[in-house]
Parts: sequence; structure tokens; C-alpha cells
Amino acid sequence: MFPRRKARTVTSSTSARAPRSSSRHGSPVHPDIDRVLLYSPEFAADPHRAYAAMRAEYGPLVPVELAPQVPATLVIGYHTALRILHDPEHFPADPRSWQHTVPADSAVLPLLEWRPNALRSSGAEHARYRVANTSAINGVDLGELRDAVDELATALIDRFRRAGTADLVREYAQPLAFGIVNRMLGCPAEIGERIARGMVAIFEGDDAAQGNRLLTEALMELVEHKRAEPGADITTSLLNHQVALDDLELVHQLVVLYGAGIEPLQNLILNALLLILDDDRFGGDLLGGSLSTRDALDEVLFTDPPMANFCVTYPRQPVLIDGVWLPAHQPVVISMAAGNNDPAIRADDRTGNRSHLAWSAGPHACPARSAAYLVAQEAVDQLLDILPDLELATPASELVWRPGPFHRALATLPVRFPPVSALPR
Repeated sequence: MFPRRKARTVTSSTSARAPRSSSRHGSPVHPDIDRVLLYSPEFAADPHRAYAAMRAEYGPLVPVELAPQVPATLVIGYHTALRILHDPEHFPADPRSWQHTVPADSAVLPLLEWRPNALRSSGAEHARYRVANTSAINGVDLGELRDAVDELATALIDRFRRAGTADLVREYAQPLAFGIVNRMLGCPAEIGERIARGMVAIFEGDDAAQGNRLLTEALMELVEHKRAEPGADITTSLLNHQVALDDLELVHQLVVLYGAGIEPLQNLILNALLLILDDDRFGGDLLGGSLSTRDALDEVLFTDPPMANFCVTYPRQPVLIDGVWLPAHQPVVISMAAGNNDPAIRADDRTGNRSHLAWSAGPHACPARSAAYLVAQEAVDQLLDILPDLELATPASELVWRPGPFHRALATLPVRFPPVSALPR
């Protein structure tokens, strides 16, 4: 087990003018280095100021803690991130050499531990899982998916349209993302409810180990159900793929599909809605017709991507990069949020620019970006079409963000609007 590291929280009070030379003394391999706590409420409240302070003090590679006694290196430089994402030989995604060093009850272990799936594998294993997943996802009919989003979105809005107020996390984005992923995977409601409880426990870290067990059991039932009752869905496609996945492999492909489908999707919807409702530049122009919902989504994918820090790799041996030694068998985490906002590549106008890292890059790039764009865009459009006078019920500066090292996620998004007596036909 790695020794406990000294650690501190980087907040807005941290000097933004610390000398660059400290990054060499503060190399992630150094035994006495202070480590930035990515799981603190202070970091969740204002990560962009924290990234700026990190950049001034450490440069593109920052020593962090993902959870107590879980040291890692956070990559906040855009070009450094791309170099690592495109170099799976030196930066493999398989965590088995690392995970035995982590406390068994660590909240981040269920999210990062090895599973026989594309996200946590390298080399030939990764290629085998990747081709099955890509084939199943590409088989989704996007026209039918759009209709499903519209139907579910309308049904959810119908529940609160007369009230004049709503929490868009609990009443809209969360059930919509979960319902759509369930449909894509052909999951019955009863099994889906247990999957949802397991996913929440894993992402929130309250009882991640129990959540992991609940999730695995429910997904095994889903595999058995689809074997008995196949359908036109992703789970059936995985079952029938020529790579012949066994039951354990099938379950763990579904873990990734649920994990990548629910939490990031709901956060993308919510973060885009927050931008539209709070930013006059976007809100006014969007409703006036000069900017599209897609532009708002792209802006969010640059500034507040739903998974802010992820794409985790584990060097097999110490690696020297940008003048810093990264230790072997310790997580190297790509900060999509910080990389996207690296002053080296940042532009004032990003309209139409999709060079962000939100979908990752290289062999592990997200294969479902078209479906994710479609679902998020339809969800935002349906809400604004039915409730065009929607506005924030709480100032954006007072909204609470959920703590956690990986996501950029609102705890609530309260809104108000003139009650609507009937849905448009």
C-alpha cells in the first residue's frame, strides 16, 4: 500500500502566482508532496479556480488524492492529455497492478477497479470488448431513440407543468437519462430500479461496495432475461455478437454502458440547461434563434463537461513526461475540464469547435457520442418548447455541486415557470 500522503485543498485562497519551479520539487513521485483533495466540497464548489491555482503551482501534472489514501496524478494540460490518451502502450487502462494498494472500502474502488470490459482493459482484450460494444451501439436506431426521448420527456414534464416549480435533477434529467438507457438496453422496470440504486451508491460513494454488489446482481438478471426474451436492444446485440462474450463479460460491458449512459448524460443535460438559463449570451441568443441547443451543449462540453476528471490510466513503469516522473502503478487521471480550459489552447469563441476532451480521445474514445448528443439535445429542446418561460429559482452562484473527484454534477437545479394547463399538440 502506498504511504499516506500529506494533502491539502486548493481553493481560491491558494496563490495563483506560485513559482513554476515548484512543479519540479512537487513531482507526483516525491514522497512528501502536498496533494490536492479532489473529493472535497471546496473543490466541487469552484473547480475552475482550483485548476488555475494548480496550473500556476504545478504545471500540467498535479499530485492529487482521489479519496483518502488514494494518490494520483491529474493531467491538466491539453497537449499532455492528448499525448497520454494516444499512448496506451505506456499508459494502459488496466488497473490490476494498482487496485490491491487501495483500501478495500475506498469509495472510488468500485468505479476504478478492474472489470472485464473495454473501459478497464488494454491490448487485445480491449480490442475484443470494444468491437462488441461499438457494434451494439451503432445498431441503435437514432430515429426511434429521438421518438423515445420525446415521449419520455413529455411524460416527465407533464408531471410538474401545473406546479410552476420543479427540481430538474430529480424530476427531469435523472429519470430521463435512466429511462432512456433502460430502453436502449432492453431492461425491464423492476430490474432497472435495482440497477439505479446500485449506480447511485457507486457514484455517491455512500456505500459503494454494496452498490457494486447490487448492480452486478441486477445486471446478471438482465442478461438472463434477454437470453430468454431477446429484443432489438443493445443487450441482445452483445449476447449475439461473434466475439462470444461470457456471462461475466456481458455483465461488465453493461456496467460501463449504464455508468457512461446515466451519470454523464444527466449531467450534460443539466449543465447545458444551467448555461442557457443563466448566461444572457446563450439564453438570449438561443431563444432568439441565432444559437442552437447544440452550440450550448458544445460550450458545456468545453467548460463544464459532465465527467470532469476521468480517463484513468496506470503506467507499468515510471514514466518521465513534461519533466515530471510519474510513478508506476499509480492512477494518471485526465482532467477533461482543465485540459479544455488550458490557456495554451483556449479561444474566446468556440462556436462550432468540438476539439474538447469531453469524449476522451485515442483507443478509449466514447463510441456513443452521437446518441448522447441526440438525447441531450432533445431533452433540452422538449423542456424549453413546453416551458419557454423557464427560469432559475435559485441564483446560479448559490447552486450546490455534488462533491466527487470525477463528475461535474449539480445536486439540484430548482426552476420556476408560469404553470401550463395543457401540453401542446
